[in-house]
Amino acid sequence: MSDLRDRTKQFALNVIHLCKSLPNTAECRVIRKQLLRSATSVGANYRAACHARSRKDFIAKLALVEEEADESQFWLELLNELDEGATEYVSQLQEEAHEIVSIIVASKKTARKRQ
Repeated sequence: MSDLRDRTKQFALNVIHLCKSLPNTAECRVIRKQLLRSATSVGANYRAACHARSRKDFIAKLALVEEEADESQFWLELLNELDEGATEYVSQLQEEAHEIVSIIVASKKTARKRQ
């Protein structure tokens, strides 16, 4: 669990660094705000899932992680399609968000089987 905990925290930090580098245009300000919120929620909600009081609570918190990681993917896709930010770095962050979603989906399935 600590590996994914570290990974989701690093994802948030990497997104924060990306957002610092975005231009100060109206559209980038909107995307920056939304992306910062969703990407930092990934790590925060995963951390909360690690301290869940029950399996049901754990699954519910993982669902939040999945939603926030998927939303982060959306905002990163927009940046890529708008050609804002370092596109290679944005693509790497998109891939990381995708991998986090995949891991969380698999974790939810496993947790449901064990209920």
